[in-house]
Amino acid sequence: MTITVTRDTSGPMRHIVSVGRHRLTVDEPPDVGGEDAGPNPHDLYDAALGACKALTLVWYARRKGIPLDAVEIEVERDASHERDGHYRLSTRLTLGGPLDEAQRAQLLAVAARCPVHKLMTQVSTEIETTLKNG
Repeated sequence: MTITVTRDTSGPMRHIVSVGRHRLTVDEPPDVGGEDAGPNPHDLYDAALGACKALTLVWYARRKGIPLDAVEIEVERDASHERDGHYRLSTRLTLGGPLDEAQRAQLLAVAARCPVHKLMTQVSTEIETTLKNG
């Protein structure tokens, strides 16, 4: 799947991200020249982690017959040392349903193994950037 990011001239920094049939506005906050019309790229990165944990928990609970009724994931960023090569994300899970302590512990362990968590912490990513003719 190709994700396309296209300039939206209705704002000074605004872009539209196209993922399949889905569209999402991205922007920057006013202090860096945007209008805050959507999340910025760091927000999307952080949100991917929270979304993956939530979806993984629901998938796992359904598969194992665990009575998980509600999931809320909070992701908090500490980018204060990003320029030094250290980016910290903290996640907090709120799980709803008639769960016992063993199920809660099991779901916590599963959340730490979601694919995006693994991608962010265990995989070396290579990025190639080229110019396209046209």
